[in-house]
Amino acid sequence: MDMYENLGVVGEGSYGTVMKCRHKEIGHIVAIKRFNDKEEDKTMKKVIMREIKLLRKFRHENLVNMLEVFRFKKRLYVVFEYIDRTVLEDLERYPRGLDSKRLRKYMFQILRAMDYLHTSNIIHRDVKPENVLVSNSGVVKLCDFGFARTLAPTGEPLTDYVATRWYRAPELLVADNTYSKPVDVWAIGCLIIEMATSNAFLTGTSDLDQVHKIVSKVGPLTRHQQDLYFQNPIFAVASLPEVQLLRDPKRKYHKLHFLVAEIVDVSLQRDSEECVGSVTGVCLEQFKEDFQGRFIPEIQALILKDAKVNSMHWIHSSSWEPPEDQGTGVLSSSSCNRKPVKV
Repeated sequence: MDMYENLGVVGEGSYGTVMKCRHKEIGHIVAIKRFNDKEEDKTMKKVIMREIKLLRKFRHENLVNMLEVFRFKKRLYVVFEYIDRTVLEDLERYPRGLDSKRLRKYMFQILRAMDYLHTSNIIHRDVKPENVLVSNSGVVKLCDFGFARTLAPTGEPLTDYVATRWYRAPELLVADNTYSKPVDVWAIGCLIIEMATSNAFLTGTSDLDQVHKIVSKVGPLTRHQQDLYFQNPIFAVASLPEVQLLRDPKRKYHKLHFLVAEIVDVSLQRDSEECVGSVTGVCLEQFKEDFQGRFIPEIQALILKDAKVNSMHWIHSSSWEPPEDQGTGVLSSSSCNRKPVKV
């Protein structure tokens, strides 16, 4: 940390603190994540290493860039590009929700980031407003990959205690450890509603209450999910609400523009096998009329603008080489000029 000036804390969580810092020699503004526990904490180290390995391997315009990793007084520090704010801060600024133009651009970039991760067989597992960054130019980047992981081809069981409750898919809540990419799609559906209205959609006060809110506002659980629900001793004493399923997205999510409602409807599928294949087609419908062809070059121009404002140049590292270009139009890869951490 001796090379950085701490400009103040910009975020805190269970795993650590994020500080806005300035590099003393070259003046670059960065975000540094300082983890709470020292390296002897095996759980903490696993979370840190998972995020570092993933961000070193996968780079995309809509994923936050990791610049450097170093040790200081037996703690690991991770240096990221500095992004001005989060979607949560935007929602505090716009109490009636984002305007349609801004919402469309945010949705597109979030879906684009997730499509890149899922195509790479990565699940994020913690999509929420605090984990979506927004630059002053309007570039959106997904961050916080501590819960992210690569899906094993053998379909090995996964831990169910991931994601923040309000954005947790039904399969996570009922402890179905065979879940996959649809848990991210569900979280995005919840996030889209929140961005459009400035109100969180499913605000359960416990896992039981969260399941009941899903059934009441989205629809009944699948038969398999119901079986898991009643096998759980915490849930078994409470019957599930009986609801009439609304199949028309325009009626079900009447506060949303009908195209946004369609994306939300296919995202919030209780049957996880149904949602990933269909959400892409609906997204294409939402972003037709050459939106992608016009907006992707705009994103790239905005990224260059942000880099110029912050004098952002990648710091050189001898410890690892950037991944080969994967055809995503990503800017040059980053690295570090300090003693690296082996992972």
